Amino acid sequence: MENMEVAYKGHIDSQRQGSLKIFFGYAAGVGKTYAMLKAAHQAKKQGIDIVVGYIERHTRPDTLALLEGLEQLPNKEVAYKGIKIKEFDLDTALKRHPQIILVDELAHSNAAGCRHTKRYQDVEELLRAGIDVYTTVNVQHLESLNDLVASITQIAVSERIPDSVFDSADQVELVDIEPDDLIARLQSGKVYRKNQASRALNHFFTRDNLAALREIALRRTADRLSRNAQKSGNETVAKAGEHILICLSSSPSNAKVIRTAARMAEAFHSGFTALFVETPETKELKGESLKRLRDNLRLAEQLGAQIATVYGDDPAVQIAEYAKVSGITKIVLGRTNHKSTIFLRSKTLADKLTKLAGDIDIYIIPDAQSFYKKKFNLLRKEEQKFKWTDLLKAILITLCATMISFGFYIAGLREANIITVYILGVLLTAIWTHGHLYGALASLLSVISFNFFFTIPRFTLEVTDPDYPVTFLIMLAASIISSSLATRVKKQARQSAQKAYYMELLMNSSQKMQQGRDEQEIIAFAAEQIRALLDRPILYSLAIKGKELDFKVYPQSETNKFIGALTPEEIGVADWVVKNNKHAGATTNTLSHAQNLYLSVRGNQEVMGVIGIPSKYYPQLDVFEKNLLISLLNECGLILERRRLRAEKQAIEMETQRERLRSNLLRAISHDLRTPLTSISGNAGVLMEKSILLDESKKQEIYSSIYDDSMWLVNLTENLLSITRIENGTMHLQMNAELIDDVFREAVSHVDRKASEHEISVELADDLLMAKMDVRLIVQVIINIVNNAIKYTPEGSHICLSAKKEKKMVRICIADDGPGISDESKLHLFDMFYTADIGKADSRRGLGLGLSLCKSIIDAHGGKISVSDNKPHGAVFSFTLPLEEVNFDHV
Repeated sequence: MENMEVAYKGHIDSQRQGSLKIFFGYAAGVGKTYAMLKAAHQAKKQGIDIVVGYIERHTRPDTLALLEGLEQLPNKEVAYKGIKIKEFDLDTALKRHPQIILVDELAHSNAAGCRHTKRYQDVEELLRAGIDVYTTVNVQHLESLNDLVASITQIAVSERIPDSVFDSADQVELVDIEPDDLIARLQSGKVYRKNQASRALNHFFTRDNLAALREIALRRTADRLSRNAQKSGNETVAKAGEHILICLSSSPSNAKVIRTAARMAEAFHSGFTALFVETPETKELKGESLKRLRDNLRLAEQLGAQIATVYGDDPAVQIAEYAKVSGITKIVLGRTNHKSTIFLRSKTLADKLTKLAGDIDIYIIPDAQSFYKKKFNLLRKEEQKFKWTDLLKAILITLCATMISFGFYIAGLREANIITVYILGVLLTAIWTHGHLYGALASLLSVISFNFFFTIPRFTLEVTDPDYPVTFLIMLAASIISSSLATRVKKQARQSAQKAYYMELLMNSSQKMQQGRDEQEIIAFAAEQIRALLDRPILYSLAIKGKELDFKVYPQSETNKFIGALTPEEIGVADWVVKNNKHAGATTNTLSHAQNLYLSVRGNQEVMGVIGIPSKYYPQLDVFEKNLLISLLNECGLILERRRLRAEKQAIEMETQRERLRSNLLRAISHDLRTPLTSISGNAGVLMEKSILLDESKKQEIYSSIYDDSMWLVNLTENLLSITRIENGTMHLQMNAELIDDVFREAVSHVDRKASEHEISVELADDLLMAKMDVRLIVQVIINIVNNAIKYTPEGSHICLSAKKEKKMVRICIADDGPGISDESKLHLFDMFYTADIGKADSRRGLGLGLSLCKSIIDAHGGKISVSDNKPHGAVFSFTLPLEEVNFDHV
């Protein structure tokens, strides 16, 4: 087989869905392929890129002649039972990616080794890739009409397509000829070879059969046109309140009921639900019965039914209750022709529903096959599975009951008490064993023991009292009934416990996934819950655009075993699932050779991840497990999608803030840089042109002005660089233990030149106080705060730098005795681009970056910065840094 990790890539065009045109006929030979090829030539004349993907090679000269002039893709050769079979090559078609492709025989079943089991699945993948498809199909291949066609022709067609494929087609062209003309074609050898044609004319292609099939095809096409007309006319497609319910079972006739209900749903344009009632008996289905149930479930899904599952002992009660609460208007049931006797007359499911369902219409579909007897034989066979341990339990319990009865007999108690002991033993046997067999055996042993040990004559099986046989019969009946009831109660308890466990699992899953910190943790929680549900290891991976799947295993202890088994072919299947948003792998009709079943974790808009469920050596999923699994994966997909959308929204908001910051920064820089640069250039021009005319004091004044403006620009540049590093996330702290006294001295030596006009002091309670910091950045913080104090306080003001220990932090305070800061300004003081207006000359000069930068730096150090009033007037800026404890005695 070719390398699948390459083949499965596909060219999926998510922007456009291809259109499907079906050439529809009522029998082989009506001219579907001929009409399709004629349409292909017309499209080619219009300049459309059209190719032939696959055409069935009939010996029909007229049809073969139309292939001339059309590009034909090579077929794929597949080995099947020692011979080479030609199949449609899906991967070649995807790589060629024409505008239109012709694929004959839509209902064809692909040979083993192809990606999909059915050709219609190949066509669906072509449509998802944005390729338009022309194809052909006959009326007998529609799934819902299979039984109807079989009843007419007496031939059951095995190759079928879901009705949804036909109904979703963009165009359906009915290719029709008179039955007599088709028979004439057959007789002339234009459809089959003459020896085949003679057999066909005597069986399938009779005039009555063809007339009936033609009528069905015409009616089906008319129904489709009617529905499309209603949709295009914005009319209500479904009749108000109409909803059809069918019940899933393992009965061979259930498939016929499903198809009949599907046709009714189509005719009434109504909703369609398939209900499965899980009882203790259905839980024990195995072998052929279980396979039929799964086939019927798959058939209902293909025909567009919504699948629902309920639990209960009595199917009639469960069906009636579900129908009432779900707005069901019609129930479709099957009825087998089983016979009831005068002595044993039981009500059928239809009889019970007629009484329980109220005003709901009930439709009975008769069936010639008798299934009731087979069903009960099956259950009896399953219950008769022999276990030595259960047999030993039944014997030991009966023996114990006999020993206790001996005690009662010696004590002189009446026989009624002894009988009660034996009935109790039968109840215990029913509870502690599996199946009715051992309870019935215990009942028989109890009657025999009672007769042998406690009736006169004792120690014989003879009966002298004529009342004893009646006693024995009553005792046996009571024992069997009590055993049966105990077994049923035990099964109900087990079923209720399982249902409660599943519901709790689903609720816990939602809560856990909601609490996930990131996408990886969310999907890991989902895998954990699926593991609890299915009791097998689970593979999982997020689906991220542009990245390969990265599978992990829950539990991690199984990683080496399962990740090692992920061959390129397996990963290719998972990749196909992500790209096509479809399930694939083991137990499906797509890439069924895979070891695992791969399920997509879907959001509303895209596939968020993929789950791999090992299938080899593990039982297939039952109906309820599958429904619960899909619910869990859908919940996981929605949570992942919300989380991803939230992250994308935050990224957009952050980018918007960055753009706003850049815009404001550029606007502020263009305005505020002009003043100092103009001053510097003007003063420099004066010195250059009129230096001789200026005295020394005037020159020093101009030099000071140039120095002040240049230092302002240097400080601004430092702040801008720091802001840029913080914004880009490239600011890396170099944390070291530093003496606060040294930090203060370094900062004071670089403050504004006008510091000489103010009194600056340093107060330290501990000269050896140390803190962890990036000293370069903290010095910048202190310079910004001190420069602000110099800028906003009058000459002669006092500025005090102090530090003290507070628990595991160091608090640094910078206080001034200036006019202080208003309460309104305190609210915005650390906002970027905010500058206070206190009416002081040059107070508005600046970008308002200094204090905002200070806050970012202190936050990065894990500290806090704040501003408060200084009594009686002034302001106090304080911030905290991590304390560095040093044991100097040890040093």
